[in-house]
Amino acid sequence: MKARLLGGIAALLLAVIGTVLLVTYIQGADKRAQQGLDPVNVLIVKERIPAGTKTEDLGNKVKTETLPQSAVAPGTISALNDQKGKVTSVDLQPGEQLLGLKLVNPNELVPGTVPVPEGLQEQTFILAPERIMGGRIEAGDTVTVFASFKADGDIPSDADIPAEVKGWKQYTKLLYHDVLVTAVQQAAPDAEKKSANTDGSVQLPNGSAYVTVALSDANAAKMVFGAEFGTLYLSKQTDKTAKSQPPVTTLGGELK
Repeated sequence: MKARLLGGIAALLLAVIGTVLLVTYIQGADKRAQQGLDPVNVLIVKERIPAGTKTEDLGNKVKTETLPQSAVAPGTISALNDQKGKVTSVDLQPGEQLLGLKLVNPNELVPGTVPVPEGLQEQTFILAPERIMGGRIEAGDTVTVFASFKADGDIPSDADIPAEVKGWKQYTKLLYHDVLVTAVQQAAPDAEKKSANTDGSVQLPNGSAYVTVALSDANAAKMVFGAEFGTLYLSKQTDKTAKSQPPVTTLGGELK
């Protein structure tokens, strides 16, 4: 009788222990399975982003999505707050997760340069400081290009030019929006002047700068013509820049 009682108690204890172990194992398996489903916020590319785009300009080009942890690629980032001053090292395509390794310091690529978007080519122009915002344009910026012309002689009456230009020897035209600056080479401010300047104002650049931009061959030809026979001005764009197609500006247009 006593032996049967002890046997029953032992069997009961073994059953309880087995049940506890089974429940513990199942709970651990559930936790292990759920680890891969933990929601994670990541940045997803909304539209094609060319190489060389500044992180400050990515705000409206990416979106935040919540994905299972198992679906998140290693190195994907969730915010741009700590990525300031960097640029995209390659073209980014819609739908891809934004990887931190694709955002680099421009100097890590080639000193002072950013990659050339696929299909474009580089062309360098030497421009005075006042034509490049006092020398504040740098690699990775996106600019609008303007060209001004002053004809030395009479313009042929049969020349294929806009009607508003005919009769005027000076005019300014907007050539392009969204031109990527891939490199800027310019002498640093004079050391003595820099050390003497203590009011925090922007230092004046020393002389002209070599500004390299990425263009199609056809657009490069027009910009070369503008530099060769006229003058060029670059204005810096932001992600909120309004873009229009203004008519050619002449003295007649200015006086209206």
